[in-house]
Order: sequence, then C-alpha cells, then structure tokens
Amino acid sequence: MEDPQVVSSVPPPVAATEGLADNVAGALAYVTIIPAILFLVLAEYNKRPFVRFHAFQSIGLALAWFACSLVMIIPILGWIVGFVGIVAVLCGWVLCVMKAYKGERFKLPVIGNYAENLSK
Repeated sequence: MEDPQVVSSVPPPVAATEGLADNVAGALAYVTIIPAILFLVLAEYNKRPFVRFHAFQSIGLALAWFACSLVMIIPILGWIVGFVGIVAVLCGWVLCVMKAYKGERFKLPVIGNYAENLSK
C-alpha cells in the first residue's frame, strides 16, 4: 500500500534563473533597509512578488522601529512605551526573517497589509 504524500499549503519558493533564490532574497531584505531598497530597485528582483512583499514589509518594520525610537524621547511613559514597541518590532523582525527563509509569506498585522497592497 502506498503512503499518502504530504502536500504543503505553501508552494515552495521559486528558484531564480539568475541571482538569489526568492527565499534567500526575502530573508536578506530584513537585514537592514539597504537590501530592501536594492531589491525594489534592481530589475531582476522587483518583478518577483515574494521578494517585493518582504522588501516592503522590511521597510515598514524599519519605520515602526524609527517611530518607537521617537516615542522614547518622552520621559518615563515614552521610555516604557518605546521599549515595549522596540521589543515587539524585534520579535516581529526575527519571525519575518525565519518565515521568509522558509519560503512562507508571513504578514504582520498592520504593516503586512500595506506591504501586500504595495507589492501587487
């Protein structure tokens, strides 16, 4: 008797004919804001929806990090809110890097919706 095959609900990342594979490029987009911008500018990467989505989401995370840093200018309450925000952004960043490397399209609650609309 044959064993049933496990079918993943997520398609495997497409291997690129030139350059990096989609999952590697998606994970590298989160390293800093510079690779994210480069992936949106370079022609061989900006046509791939997976890479575009993760690049836009990375830019959104960078903006959230910057906003939390600005909140930390306010004494006491701003320090607490900013610290909690930065910890949340850091956890989201780690999760996004791992999911992108696995080839999954993981959407963060607010930033992911904007990234999805921009990556179309």
